[in-house]
Amino acid sequence: MKYELTDTSGVRTYVLQVYNYMLLGLLLTGVFALLTTSSSTMMNLIYVIHDDRIINISPFGWLVSLAPLSIALAFSFGLPKFSVVTAQVLFWLYSSLMGISLSSVLLIYTGESVVSTIFIAVSIFGFMSLYGYTTETDLTSLGSFLIMGLIGLITSGLVNLFLSSTALDFAISVVAVIIFTGFVAFDIQRIKSIYNTYNINDKQIVIKIAIFGALQLYLDFINIFVHLLRLLARKKEE
Repeated sequence: MKYELTDTSGVRTYVLQVYNYMLLGLLLTGVFALLTTSSSTMMNLIYVIHDDRIINISPFGWLVSLAPLSIALAFSFGLPKFSVVTAQVLFWLYSSLMGISLSSVLLIYTGESVVSTIFIAVSIFGFMSLYGYTTETDLTSLGSFLIMGLIGLITSGLVNLFLSSTALDFAISVVAVIIFTGFVAFDIQRIKSIYNTYNINDKQIVIKIAIFGALQLYLDFINIFVHLLRLLARKKEE
């Protein structure tokens, strides 16, 4: 089956808008991760610290970590009712909270490992994004396979909370990288198709679906990055 698209100039402008939001969201995440680790006040709010060592995540830290899930659900069910400003504020809030949550990455892994993993994640994302944007193959069937894989991934992760198996954790990270790499191509093609189902003359709608598309790609990238860290990055104590 061939995947056809009309109004290519409008789609390019729209997809560029999606990428711009996504990149700004990732930048905001990075800034808040750095701000968190450089502020003793934030560190004491997010983590339980004893004798200058991080023992666990504080109750407030758990609240910050879980808050993005509620924002993502709000996007999924409430986007049509949101104003553009509301959608933008929620997206920036989501990116900021993710940055605070991911600050632990900078505490656990060496700076060199984090930077090199970012480059690898960017390369994977860029290649699959280009493929998803340019391919004429309909990737709808791939989406069904990826969603089933994601369900299996979540189930395995919950089981491993009790087993604490290093081997299973490694396998989960490998599968996660594969699944979210596939999601990049699937999501960018779906983002293009969604554009054609709305009134392209309504700029407010275009901006809102661009923000929602940016959130999807943002999550794909973050998941690829986090699981690559678990596979490739070197911890500070090693």
